[in-house]
Amino acid sequence: MSSDEDYGAEDIQVLEGLDGVKERPAMYIGSTDIRGLHHLVYEVVDNSIDEALAGYCDHIEVTLNNDGSVTVEDDGRGIPVGTTEEEDRSMVEVIMTELHAGGKFDNKSYQVSGGLHGVGVSVVNALSKDLEVTVHRNGGVWRQEFDHGYPVHDLERARDMDADESTGTSITFVPDDEIFDTTDFTYSTLEDRLRELAFLNSGVEITLRDDRDEATSSEDTGDGDTDSEEGTPAEGRSDTFLYEGGVKEYVQYLNETREPIHEDVIFVHDFDEETEIEVEIAMQGTEDVQSSVHSFANNINTREGGKHLTGFKTALTRIVNDYAAEHGMLDDLDENLKGQDVRDGLTTVVSVKHPDPQFEGQTKTKLGNSDARSVVESVMHDELTTFFDENPDAAKGLVGKAVEAAKARKAAEEAEELARRKNALDSTSLPGKLADCQQQSAADTELFVTEGDSAGGSAKQARNNEFQAIVPIRGKILNVEKHRLDRILENNEIRNLITAIGTGIGDEFDIDDARYDRIILMCDADVDGAHIRTLLMTFFYRHMRPLIEQGYIYASQPPLYRIKDGGETYDAMTEQERERIINEQCNGNPSQVQRFKGLGEMNPQQLWDTTMDPDRRILKRVTVEDAAKADKMCSTLMGDAVEPRKEFIRQNSAQADWVDI
Repeated sequence: MSSDEDYGAEDIQVLEGLDGVKERPAMYIGSTDIRGLHHLVYEVVDNSIDEALAGYCDHIEVTLNNDGSVTVEDDGRGIPVGTTEEEDRSMVEVIMTELHAGGKFDNKSYQVSGGLHGVGVSVVNALSKDLEVTVHRNGGVWRQEFDHGYPVHDLERARDMDADESTGTSITFVPDDEIFDTTDFTYSTLEDRLRELAFLNSGVEITLRDDRDEATSSEDTGDGDTDSEEGTPAEGRSDTFLYEGGVKEYVQYLNETREPIHEDVIFVHDFDEETEIEVEIAMQGTEDVQSSVHSFANNINTREGGKHLTGFKTALTRIVNDYAAEHGMLDDLDENLKGQDVRDGLTTVVSVKHPDPQFEGQTKTKLGNSDARSVVESVMHDELTTFFDENPDAAKGLVGKAVEAAKARKAAEEAEELARRKNALDSTSLPGKLADCQQQSAADTELFVTEGDSAGGSAKQARNNEFQAIVPIRGKILNVEKHRLDRILENNEIRNLITAIGTGIGDEFDIDDARYDRIILMCDADVDGAHIRTLLMTFFYRHMRPLIEQGYIYASQPPLYRIKDGGETYDAMTEQERERIINEQCNGNPSQVQRFKGLGEMNPQQLWDTTMDPDRRILKRVTVEDAAKADKMCSTLMGDAVEPRKEFIRQNSAQADWVDI
């Protein structure tokens, strides 16, 4: 260790310009994995959306090019091409190379903006090998190229604009493969975000086009392992999103697989002149027991909520309680309805546009403006009360659903108390089938949730009992998408699982009480195994979501085949991989090909070697990148509607054997 005398002024580093971004990219885009890669596209698209919010842009086009680059083009005003007085540099160069440069720090150019920090497009430039910006403005077409963030040449006027050309900006960039874990963009990920933006900005047309010969996608396991799967040829694929109905259409889209209680989507909209805050809220009650509430501020998905979402929840609970009390609907209850009761089965999108939003950090996941709460509460109170007065059937349907949810909640409390662990480390309260690990602290311990007693028996023999625990579940657990908590807690397998994990459930959930660092779903590599895994993931998403959000849940990847050729052994996860290994590694003539019909068929050594050994196994971390997409996926796969599930299977059966939520 260096002494105090060894630490001096020469040890202080000052990173100028874009060097700080290159040194610490995660500070600006969250990560350098597949999520951070896609964030580059979002930063550029956000600038185009800001032009649309200002009333100058109608169409945005995103193209995945065959050379690995991405082009984002809009028909806005175009980046200013004039020069700065102090440095005699073009404004294009300043915006692309200076972190805090842009037209969004006052409300003159952009009254509402998502890119408030002035670092978005310059960060994209810093993290790209090559970037080219083309601007149609002032009667000319202007171009400038950048190499690893630095200008190759000054802004130049390439030619005059044609008479039929509109103004706008086009940015093409190639992500730096020395910074990112992968540079392969996933079409479906971009598709989800661009569709979302189109819903949130009615009347703006957004096109996504894939001009690559073959689309690829990569999923980071979050555990040091990366599993890549080739996609299907996507040459020529394109989608255009345009929704004149805005957030109302968004709710209809989310409810495609659900049965609504009332036909029309409730739409609350107002612009507060004093604060200049615009509020849009769309909601529709359904027969489902799961709620689906999503909030946005200036088009940013505020996954952690914030003041605007608090205002919505507070107002909704008060209005429903007032209506229920006025109409004698609370007579059978000894208390008012709680927030979770009134949101039972409700699908909602809350969107605010704020002239000066205060987000938590560059990732912008929570809105902190107190005025947003008061404005949302006021708008909700006025407009939802009016809606209830004018639509008594819809009002009684929604409030009646909330009353039934409250009764079910009260019935669940006793069962919930029984299921909750009193002491996370008290082994006497653990389920009998749990083979616990020896380590007492949760750090670096693992709980394998296995399919069936047979696989559980092999896993118990295979494991390292110092840090690996096993809990087998019998058959397929209850489909929690269709049942409330009281019914769920009657299921023995679910109760055992809750008790083993130790966090409790519902109002009693506390992630600090988790007994394990990883919870690994270890199911057979067949259709039944995929179904069980999906049931488990749905349970965790609906009732223990923080475990997913904080990275506790994983899915193991057991092989379908073990191939031997002389003294070499290879494991194949798919039929295609088996064929490739046989042809490339075994010259078409392996000495043995063994197909594992289930985990229970593996002997303990095989199970350890292929699925449980931390040095050799492949895990997939279950994540929630998009809550709205996850809600819709759970509803599609686990809900009552059959046709959407069939359609999903038809579209995806050839590409994947299971689905991340």
